[in-house]
Amino acid sequence: MKMINETMENTPKMPVLFLGHGSPMNAIEENEFVQGFRHISSEIEIPKAILVISAHWETKGTQVTAMENPATIHDFGGFPKALYDIQYPAPGMPQLAREVKSMAKNTEVSLDEKWGLDHGAWTVIRHMYPQANIPVIQLSLDYYKKPQQHYELAKELYELRHKGILIVGSGNLVHNLRMVHWQKLNENYGYDWANEANDKMKQLILDGNHQALINYSKLGKAFELSIPTPEHYLPLLYALALQDNKEEIKIFNDEPVAGSLTMTSVKIGA
Repeated sequence: MKMINETMENTPKMPVLFLGHGSPMNAIEENEFVQGFRHISSEIEIPKAILVISAHWETKGTQVTAMENPATIHDFGGFPKALYDIQYPAPGMPQLAREVKSMAKNTEVSLDEKWGLDHGAWTVIRHMYPQANIPVIQLSLDYYKKPQQHYELAKELYELRHKGILIVGSGNLVHNLRMVHWQKLNENYGYDWANEANDKMKQLILDGNHQALINYSKLGKAFELSIPTPEHYLPLLYALALQDNKEEIKIFNDEPVAGSLTMTSVKIGA
């Protein structure tokens, strides 16, 4: 069976994205963040397919979706019916899933037929590509891997950037739901520690200091509060691992929300 490297022509290098996805309600609301998602897609050549690393698919071992027609997963509770009615019927791309499995030389990647597209994927991609006509697959986060191992796995997927594949990490740089300021749920408001950590993260990203970001647990109390669990932060490391030296970085949607979340997003490459 021929792989993508043999069947897909080389393309100009695709950028890589880290998207702060925030509340599932961003799927159906009109706000500055969804406008940011739409705007960033207008700067990118239409991809042949999209590979998403979402905070909302954690597994034992690494998996990649390999079905022809991934389901739209409504993996949340307590929201309006209109949100549950949304479907994002983008096709899958089993061939790309097999390619990801082949490229990951140091990680055993299993092909998954059960997951689909969780809200870390479809709530943002539906604003970028509303016609749902671009294949989308997801790569899971193995919760047994350390940050450095996630970073190294991502590096092995670099060649996809030259095959027209848009790679998207979807999470939030600052994500502490236990400390959300519910009275300011719809305000661009951040606690001092959240703003401190977000500013430090941005500076490290712009400086290309990936090692400090990998070792985020050593960066002090603000980071401890901002990343109480790693799943929303790790997709950033997948994006950074795919960066070339001196590649252009654009930061957008750079706002705090409800005290303990930030929507800060990153585009790597032209």
